Amino acid sequence: MIFAEICEIIMVVSFGFSWPFNVVKSYKARTTKGKSLSFLYLILFGYVAGITSKLVVFNPAKWYVLMFYVLNFIMVAADLCLYARNYRLDKKAGKNK
Repeated sequence: MIFAEICEIIMVVSFGFSWPFNVVKSYKARTTKGKSLSFLYLILFGYVAGITSKLVVFNPAKWYVLMFYVLNFIMVAADLCLYARNYRLDKKAGKNK
């Protein structure tokens, strides 16, 4: 059981370190080129499922895992907001057809 929890923590923390880089890249790119809206929605859905599972079987001694799920969700949501901004910028520049 402890091995599975350690693996889950490693996965969530690894994703957590990756998303800020992706958000910065989206901010600087100012375009949706190379981004997948369906991918972002699928990742958000996955984090909602993870958060829900942690709330259903909540263990106060392990609240930190839930915190990482929530932080990752916020990062993906920020990237989704940047996608919307970049889509508008693309449309304004005539890049979207």
